[in-house]
Amino acid sequence: MSDTPSPLLRSTPLLDTQHPDLERLVAERGWRALPMRERIGAVYDFVRDEIAFGYNEADDLPASRVLADGHGQCNTKGTLLMALLRSVGVPCRFHGFTIDKALQKGAITGIAYVLAPRRIIHSWVEVWFEGRWVCLEGFILDAQYLRSLQRRFPGARRFCGFGAATRDLSAPDIEWRGQDTFIQKEGIVDDFGIFDDPDAFYALHGANLRGPKRWLFVHAIRRWMNNNVARVRAGRW
Repeated sequence: MSDTPSPLLRSTPLLDTQHPDLERLVAERGWRALPMRERIGAVYDFVRDEIAFGYNEADDLPASRVLADGHGQCNTKGTLLMALLRSVGVPCRFHGFTIDKALQKGAITGIAYVLAPRRIIHSWVEVWFEGRWVCLEGFILDAQYLRSLQRRFPGARRFCGFGAATRDLSAPDIEWRGQDTFIQKEGIVDDFGIFDDPDAFYALHGANLRGPKRWLFVHAIRRWMNNNVARVRAGRW
């Protein structure tokens, strides 16, 4: 890959890079002036830690809405990450999967867990860096939430639950060092392949919930789930 691929830098309805809130954020942070490695890292750290782990109304929300919400999960935080990366000139693409819902047990409880599909739509972001594609998934859980898990399960290595599926909970590969980062990879079931953007993926595969389940999730269950995540983050076990 010798030239910047224009489809992997473009705006889309979900990757609304020209939204005033995204443009303002990028300008205020000065990300475009950074060298490429530091530029990717700064955007990555922002999405990981300043956008808290939590559940939005839907997977297929535009990046500006995720930024306004101030929280997100794999798919929605990934959309925001992609939009910000493209805004600062970093080519990126979407890789779609499903994960087993056991990965979410603890973060999702009770009727919410029962209603969740067995295989949940999942994704990560791939960036073009130093002549290769690097997979970014470690941005899903914010640092405060992850530290709370680590305190609750001290020394844990292979772990599945509470939004994590990793070979080593005590030291997961989540820091940007120019290499792949992961926090849910060990829960993957299906691989749907590569897409230029989340718009193309959702047009083909849809989002996680539809119909009455989606209405119930949006108007009731989601708040319960986010309250539970907040308790975990605060260490109120």
